[in-house]
Order: sequence, then structure tokens, then C-alpha cells
Amino acid sequence: MKKLTYILLPILALFLLTACGKPDHHPRNPNYSIKKPKVVYTPSTKNLGKMVKKLNGSPYVWAEEGPYNFDCSGYTYYMYGSMGINIPRVARNQAKAGKRIEFKDLQYGDLIFFATSKSSSKKITHVGMYLGDGWFTHASTKKHEVIYSNLFTSPYYKKRLRVCRRYLPTSKTKIASTKPWKAKTILSESVQVQTTVQLQKPQMTTSGKAIVIKVPMKEIEQTSSKGNFYVQVGSFVGKPNSDLLYTITRKGFRYKIIQFPKAGKSISKLLIGPYVKRDEAVNALSKVRAQIQKDAFIAEIR
Repeated sequence: MKKLTYILLPILALFLLTACGKPDHHPRNPNYSIKKPKVVYTPSTKNLGKMVKKLNGSPYVWAEEGPYNFDCSGYTYYMYGSMGINIPRVARNQAKAGKRIEFKDLQYGDLIFFATSKSSSKKITHVGMYLGDGWFTHASTKKHEVIYSNLFTSPYYKKRLRVCRRYLPTSKTKIASTKPWKAKTILSESVQVQTTVQLQKPQMTTSGKAIVIKVPMKEIEQTSSKGNFYVQVGSFVGKPNSDLLYTITRKGFRYKIIQFPKAGKSISKLLIGPYVKRDEAVNALSKVRAQIQKDAFIAEIR
């Protein structure tokens, strides 16, 4: 009996470790059956915002549409389905339905589609939901979770944006008063660096039924060794106040300023960072909000 116990215990421990670990992001036998989400909300940007906050950080799993794991189109399918709005399940089909809109007319809740395949610059393979100011939420195949990214500061996504579609009823499509990506704040290293980068608005042309973005913009391109995570302290017309910059450096943080035109004005985004890992400075959250900026939030720039 003792020998049997000694044999079973390691097997049981291995099973428990496997069961409690992270999900297989690309399972060998994906579940392709579509689970229609339960309708729990009425269609509105407010309810979309609730789901965006709740689902941020959810694991990426191929062929899943929630409620706990998602692939990119499963994520958008779940959010809209939860409001009783039926949209196609797959990204390439989602890109063919809805109301086609131009990039400059993007509003909170609109879906944006990308061609990420190396073999085709036209085939739609990825989708995200637009939040405003260039930000969008999506289930990332690289990060293996639901994250926030920015079109204006991500050369990868900006270059591959192809189609913009609107599914939310026009009468209720308004920019949300709160910004759901202000959910977490990350801080870590302490070196003073200031870099100013000029950003230009993307030029747009139409090619067939797809919106093609031509991007002559200059922006920061962060190597993986330096990190892609920043803390956005705020956006300013013109340059940030020198007292604020002094406070940031006095507290031991480095910062970066990104400038770009918007509505005929020069806008500056003040960022603290960069940081390599999300977990490096979670404990510093209370410090930056208490001593620098209460509304600071995380920005991932690629």
C-alpha cells in the first residue's frame, strides 16, 4: 500500500500543477464549436467599457470565444454578443459586415481589422476594438492575453490596418466618458531620460473595399531589451509643465515626451519608462498615483 502511495503522489502532484497552470494558447485539438454568449447588456459604449475593463488580461486561446479565454475575433464576438448584437465569428467575415467607416471617423466600439499574415498584405487575420486616441483592445497572439495597444505608436499594427467597421447602433455610438485602459499603472527603473519624437497623422486612401493606411509617421521603436511598457502621466496641449517634469525626475523616474498634431494643435503625451516586464513595478503603483499623478495609466508601445 505504501509503495502504491509513493507512486501515486508524484502523479497527482503533476496533475495538479498542470491543471492550475496557464491554458494552452494553441491547443492540438481546438474546440471549433461556437458558443453563443448570453445576452446580459443592452448595446452601449458604457456596457462595452464594463466588459473591456473586466476582460483585460484574459488568456488568449485559439478558437475560443469566452467567457474566460478568447482568440481575437472570439473576443469581439463575445462582447457584441453579450449585448445582443450578432456579428460573424471569424475576423475576415466580421470585416465584411457592419458599416464601413473611414479611419478619421473611428469611434469608441468600432472594430478595426488587420492583415498580419506574411504571405498576404490583404488577407484579414486580426481584429481589435477601438477605444479612442489611437488606443484599441485586442486578444494578442504575441502576448497571449487581452491587452491595450496604440495605432499611433505601434509601427506593426499601424502598417497593417486595413478595414474599419461599425456594429454599434449609430444613435448610441458616443465616445465613452471614462477611458477603460486606465486600469493599471506600471513603474520601475529610475534614470532621467527625455526624448521628444514628432508624430504625423496617417494618410489614408481606399483600395477596393478596404481602407489602406499609409503611414509616414515617425515614432519611437522600442527594442525588447529596453521594454515596451510605459506609464502615461497625461496628454497636454504644448509641452508639459516643467514643475511636473521636475517632480518626475526628483522621484527617481525617467520620462519620454511624444508630440503629435491633433485638430491643429501640438499635443504632448508624457510617458514614464520604458519597462521590460509588467510585474517589475506593480508595487510602485501607489507611489506614482500618490506623489505624481492620480490618473496615470499603463501604455504598451510597439
